[in-house]
Amino acid sequence: MRKNNRFENIFIPTNTGMIKIYIYGFRPYGSWGQVTASMNDLSVNVKGYNRKRTIIKALASLNESLINMKEE
Repeated sequence: MRKNNRFENIFIPTNTGMIKIYIYGFRPYGSWGQVTASMNDLSVNVKGYNRKRTIIKALASLNESLINMKEE
């Protein structure tokens, strides 16, 4: 992946805060990319080749981390 300033932001409002998703790469099609999902003070970083699948993995990982924090 070449270093460039192109990335996408997705903001999802929830009852407990704002989920922020930053998507880097995935251009041209088939190249690897990076997705960072964060909420409050917790952030998760996932890398992959498939854009949609990587976004879903990042959100699932963030959800798991939030559940583990609440249990402690």
